[in-house]
Amino acid sequence: MRLGFSTLALFMEPMENILEKAEEDGFQLIEILCEGPYWPRRLLQDGAALDVFESFDLEILLHAPTIDLNPGSMNQGVREETERQMIETVELASRIGATTVTTHPGLVHRREERIRNAALKFAAETLKNCVAHAEDSSVRFSVENMPGRFSYLCNSPSELAEFSEECGSYVTVDVGHANTTGFLEDFLSMERIAHHHLSDNNGERDQHLPLGEGTVDLELLRGIDRGVIELNNYEGVIKSRRILESFY
Repeated sequence: MRLGFSTLALFMEPMENILEKAEEDGFQLIEILCEGPYWPRRLLQDGAALDVFESFDLEILLHAPTIDLNPGSMNQGVREETERQMIETVELASRIGATTVTTHPGLVHRREERIRNAALKFAAETLKNCVAHAEDSSVRFSVENMPGRFSYLCNSPSELAEFSEECGSYVTVDVGHANTTGFLEDFLSMERIAHHHLSDNNGERDQHLPLGEGTVDLELLRGIDRGVIELNNYEGVIKSRRILESFY
């Protein structure tokens, strides 16, 4: 397995420090959470900040900003700004040689099926434009499955498969999210998987626990070939890697 971790575990640390730790500790991948100091527009405007990536032999993945953004919003202005920031993330990926951009498919704020269906349509239209831009930039654009709640889009294997086919994207399978739906094995069997997000939980909510501390069936992870450990602290990242190494 090619293994890495999300910068969520070391959020707000200087990027050079994170990349050094990833390389020193033998990881092959790093997924940059493009929020806060790693916001794509900020990094693109400060060209010098991009030079750091040239010094490390790591495959770079980007997780596009999602806070306050929503490709499925009922508000056209929010959708347009979301698309703008997704495209900026693709441009950042192209500049630093990142292979993949992952984003969320969106959510709804009213518990109505007609609203949810409209959100799915809006989100697919928004992200289809982002996929086209990514393809022109030789970057994979991937949509992540979400936890098992009505408000989240693409929280079932069938919905994610239909959605990704409509907008032409890859899929990023989040194991923790999938575990809250009861369909983890089905998510792991999907086609066009870019990589996996790895964390554990109690099967009811997304807790970002280290692997082995929740109810995820670890045996199902044996077939994964590209994994990003997505936790809130680095100690949990190392613990999860030991769990994976015990059966790989």
